Amino acid sequence: MTKSLKSLALLIVVLAMLTAFGNAIPVDPHGSLDRIRHGELRVGVSQNEPWVQLHDDGDPTGTEVDLVIEFAKSLGSEVHWISGSEEALMESMNQGEIDLIASGLTSKTPWTDKAAITRPYREWDNTWGETEKHVLAVPMGENALLSELEAFLDRSRADE
Repeated sequence: MTKSLKSLALLIVVLAMLTAFGNAIPVDPHGSLDRIRHGELRVGVSQNEPWVQLHDDGDPTGTEVDLVIEFAKSLGSEVHWISGSEEALMESMNQGEIDLIASGLTSKTPWTDKAAITRPYREWDNTWGETEKHVLAVPMGENALLSELEAFLDRSRADE
């Protein structure tokens, strides 16, 4: 077989494999994004004003809460809020009970070994004059969900 025929054969095999496996990249090993679409987005929240304020008599409020509600709407989903400490929320997310954590996390979060962290979506000067870069967290490996969330955050930033 000549070199050009070998190259053509290899190309045909690669194209056949791509067709067989589809073009669904990135993927979620646990199917988070597919489950969330037109279903329920389970969001962990913890008190951290102005990003998240918890209330005894209803749903949380705050900057990140509003952002998450808009993200859920973009997926045709309803939000189910789960409150707790960041540590408890990370554990629940690793158990598959939470899809996203919104708690005023910054890019300096200590949870990078427990969760996939978005690119910073907003910068904020704190009371000490330091610039904080705010992020959200999703389960490790759920790359389609992370990609969809980051695309949403990029669109939201462009709308500001």
